[in-house]
Amino acid sequence: MADTNKLRVRLVTPDRILVDTDADAVEVPSKSGYLEALFGAAPLLAELGTGEVRLHGAQEGDQRFNVARGFVEVLPDRVTILAESALKPEEIDTARAQSELQEGQKVWNEAGEDAEQYVRANEIIAEAESKLASAAHKS
Repeated sequence: MADTNKLRVRLVTPDRILVDTDADAVEVPSKSGYLEALFGAAPLLAELGTGEVRLHGAQEGDQRFNVARGFVEVLPDRVTILAESALKPEEIDTARAQSELQEGQKVWNEAGEDAEQYVRANEIIAEAESKLASAAHKS
């Protein structure tokens, strides 16, 4: 029987289901900053940002996942995270992330007067830095 004071948390990408478990709390990066959902939270739909999803009090212990782009739906008894990209810290290829960071910096340096290129560069840099930070804190 499920614990009635826990959230059902599901993290899904187009390729796989990374997690489907109960947890006491979940922290999620939204475009407007991190949010934390607890059991009984008010309903919310938000655009997923770049950063770490952190599960607290999950059946398997605390867990972290690096995510980028997508949506998060918070309901009183469950949180569903639909991410375009999601990785466990140990799955992150740090050499590739470092290369992505350099590519983002190159795009930034060559953007000139193109505001869209600056936005693109910032997204690339943020994702690469987030991956590197997650990989540095492997459990």
